[in-house]
Amino acid sequence: MSGQDTEPMNVPGTERQLREAMEALAGQVHAAPDAYRTARGEWHRRERRRRLVLTLLVTAVFTLATLAGLWVLNSAPPGAPGIFHDDRPPAHTSPVTVPVAPAVPGTTGGP
Repeated sequence: MSGQDTEPMNVPGTERQLREAMEALAGQVHAAPDAYRTARGEWHRRERRRRLVLTLLVTAVFTLATLAGLWVLNSAPPGAPGIFHDDRPPAHTSPVTVPVAPAVPGTTGGP
């Protein structure tokens, strides 16, 4: 078989024949009246499902991290210092005194 046996694709009638065949095929395709509504509904369902799965995943990870943190904090041996343990003795605290302004003559003392 040589290259001369095949017909070249640039024959003037080939493009016209392909166009006619495609137009005939496209003429047979008819969209359902509610195709857009159906496709949009499916898209919204997938979007809701994706958001629900993501919310559940975030909630599960947060819950597991919280439980793991609580377990680690509660599994410390008795007598072990806490996280914010301070070895210094408590400072002597004296009662707080609030200075009182002297009364000004001629005022009622109210706002």
